[in-house]
Amino acid sequence: MRILGLDYGSKTVGVAVSDPLGLTAQGVEIIRRKSENKLRQTLARLEELIAEYQAELLVLGYPKHMNNDIGDRAVKSLEFQEILKRRTGLDVVMWDERLTTVEANRTLAEADVRGVDRKQYVDELAAVFILQGYLDYLHNQNEGFV
Repeated sequence: MRILGLDYGSKTVGVAVSDPLGLTAQGVEIIRRKSENKLRQTLARLEELIAEYQAELLVLGYPKHMNNDIGDRAVKSLEFQEILKRRTGLDVVMWDERLTTVEANRTLAEADVRGVDRKQYVDELAAVFILQGYLDYLHNQNEGFV
């Protein structure tokens, strides 16, 4: 089963996909939109990616605050989850994404990716970290670890 991981932001959606065995996540692309209210093109592109990779599940980053509170971005992510469910008919798992953008920025800095170049990749890499966290969780569940 292939799974898509999504990092939903106000202007972009970072997309990652699992390998067919569900062990690793790889970056796919960043879907950019001109306005937060213009989701049609984003949803159409996601449907294309779902078909291309034959994804059966979506994992959507859930941006909670460090104190576990839910802010505006988390509310928007929950709304996007419902839109995705209705539009695709797939289950959409919410996955805690705290610090994934920080981790993505650190990884890109260590790779000596700077400035504008970093901004081009950070959302896609954050999607990879979101999906990899979920895949690791599934693997640990199957191994009896938690």
